[in-house]
Amino acid sequence: MMKKEYDLSKMKSRKNPYASKLKKPVTMRLSEDVIDYFKGMAEDSGVPYQSLINLYLRDCVAQHRKVDITWHKQA
Repeated sequence: MMKKEYDLSKMKSRKNPYASKLKKPVTMRLSEDVIDYFKGMAEDSGVPYQSLINLYLRDCVAQHRKVDITWHKQA
């Protein structure tokens, strides 16, 4: 049976075993239109724009997407 209240003040803290799997902060330079695009989606979905960017990139990883960069010669 569960107690109505627990005294957590005597609990010992321990290191998060999943800490290595957590997100790593990075600094990136993104175009303003890209940021605006994801911020717009963030407002519509209620999900923070940085999380949306991470979800999009995670999907790219899951789908093994490769970037196809074709440089066109200017005449």
